[in-house]
Amino acid sequence: MKVIAVVSSKGGVGKTTVTANLAHALARQGRTVVVMDLDPQNALGLHFGIAPTEYRGVSRASLSGQSWRSVVFESRSGVYVLPYGVVNEDDRDRFEQSFEGTPDWLTHQLSSLNLPSDALVLLDTPPGPSAYMKQALHAAHLAVLVVLADAASYAALPMMQRLIQTYCVGQPHFIDSLYVVNQTDSSRQLSKDVTNIVRSSFGDRVVGVIHQDQSVGEALAHDLSVLDYEANSQAAQDFRACAQKIALRLPTKAFA
Repeated sequence: MKVIAVVSSKGGVGKTTVTANLAHALARQGRTVVVMDLDPQNALGLHFGIAPTEYRGVSRASLSGQSWRSVVFESRSGVYVLPYGVVNEDDRDRFEQSFEGTPDWLTHQLSSLNLPSDALVLLDTPPGPSAYMKQALHAAHLAVLVVLADAASYAALPMMQRLIQTYCVGQPHFIDSLYVVNQTDSSRQLSKDVTNIVRSSFGDRVVGVIHQDQSVGEALAHDLSVLDYEANSQAAQDFRACAQKIALRLPTKAFA
């Protein structure tokens, strides 16, 4: 099992959409893919056809002492989904307190799922520092930073890099931090400039440049990934290429 934490310094960068579509693209490579929502907004499941009225998830299961295996949903595309679930504020506080001060809590919980050795687990996290992000980074083999091609998103990158340095670097299982530039617009000079700056700053660690494409939003409205909704769209091509580059960063022996 390899864990990929998808993170961002700020909200509004499309991180959950990136997580979902990367999961679909990686699953199409023949891998066992699990996505887990570590964000109390509980939005990841919407990308996999889980009804917004579905209250089950890892938060409620944890509070009631249930196994996470009891709240795994299999999507139509074959991706397995662990939603955050719906809880009130008191229960959310209790859930967060249950793992506060236990850095390897998430690692142990994921191990208890007994996933195949070739499984990939993608973690969707809240933007910026949080108890959830700390757990995700501690467990991560790869950290994928999602940024927009704008000045504010680029300026916020150093904060996330410091968090990765604190919680990932030095962990024996950690491989690398990677970058995805989302919603690039080649018709706007600033977008092109920021994309070029990110590429020049991080080189081949930039594994994805996802172009702005209305098919992405339309796909969500139809409960589909953009790969299923419009396979030949620019965004679908971008996500497939990004997934391939991420896969190449993972040791081959992990999938023997």
